[in-house]
Amino acid sequence: MKHTKLYIRFFAVLSKQNKRGYCPIRCIISFNKKSKKFSTGIFIDPNHWSKDEQTVTGADVDHIAKNGLLQTIASKLQKIELELHLESKHIDIETIHNSYKGVHKPSAISVAEFYNNYVVKLEKLIGKDLKLSTWKKFKYINDHVREFVQSETIKNKTIEKLDISFLEDFEYWLKVKKNQKQITINKTIQRLRKPFRIAVINGLLPKDPFVDHKPKTINNQIVFLTSEELEVFENTTLIQSRLDLVRQLFIFCCYSGLAYAEMRALNRTHIQKGFDGKDWIIITRLKTSKTISIPLLPKANRVLLDLDFYSNDSLPKLSNQRFNSYLKEIAVILDINKRLTHHTARKTFASTVLLYNDVPMEIVQKLLGHSSITITEQSYGAILNKQVSKQMSRFF
Repeated sequence: MKHTKLYIRFFAVLSKQNKRGYCPIRCIISFNKKSKKFSTGIFIDPNHWSKDEQTVTGADVDHIAKNGLLQTIASKLQKIELELHLESKHIDIETIHNSYKGVHKPSAISVAEFYNNYVVKLEKLIGKDLKLSTWKKFKYINDHVREFVQSETIKNKTIEKLDISFLEDFEYWLKVKKNQKQITINKTIQRLRKPFRIAVINGLLPKDPFVDHKPKTINNQIVFLTSEELEVFENTTLIQSRLDLVRQLFIFCCYSGLAYAEMRALNRTHIQKGFDGKDWIIITRLKTSKTISIPLLPKANRVLLDLDFYSNDSLPKLSNQRFNSYLKEIAVILDINKRLTHHTARKTFASTVLLYNDVPMEIVQKLLGHSSITITEQSYGAILNKQVSKQMSRFF
């Protein structure tokens, strides 16, 4: 039988130079009319690269060492090819490349079983690195995956045979069968993909089967109180005490940006003197476990004083469901034609209180406790554009 030869070449990527002016060396292997490129992790001065010899020129110690590394890579590839031939195994370019990278063919495990195993492992992290509420979200997706593979007759589809069509079909199923909105579907797909990415990192899969998937863009309209509506909230005292309490708590969150969980957890230890000698709210967000520092604005502090916060060491407790139910009643009474929830207060803080008063997006991110400014920009970018337009209109 004719022995197909493995060809190994090294080349410098001159178009991708780093700050030092060095460019990466890549390797291309060819076998049976198929090719594969990969990075060697070696960077060289392009002036010291011999294209014909495929070596680093010069007698410098660093150059000699890099040539040695290139020779080691070539020797390892040749050894892999020889061993595969001696073991009479099927050889193709992927097999050689995967063997070099240390990637082993995954066992024939179904998609549902693979994701279920991941969720089972996550369960053991509850109370350590994971909150129960977060785990339940993965469990919820796990149930959907198991139901989906049954209904779509792909029960036995293994993970190495996965491709982007699986995600597209699952996305369609969630929309049609489960009546999910696109924003929910995007979060579901994001959590579904996580173990597959980990599998690639750990060498269980040669590549992410969903790498080309792009979540559908959602243009959500942010619901928040305008300055006029916020003023109505502040200047109205409601006859029913239960509603007026919610009105006051809502105003507090409009001027502090606290989410429901942080409002409920707030106590005197969270009010601390800052570097400027003024009172700050310093609290850890339950959702992200990230500590946030927010200046205690006068109108927020006024609510704390009115509700005897400093004497009681807490704010009055209401369930989120009841809080939102009372807000609906308040909206009707105050003639505010918007669907108000507790989260509307946080949106109002970011929009009306901060961005509309020219507070930079980077500071808004810090005050809201977002993990990245991208999240803030995605949520409030349109509002910022309106503010830019307002400022620029002065020039016309």
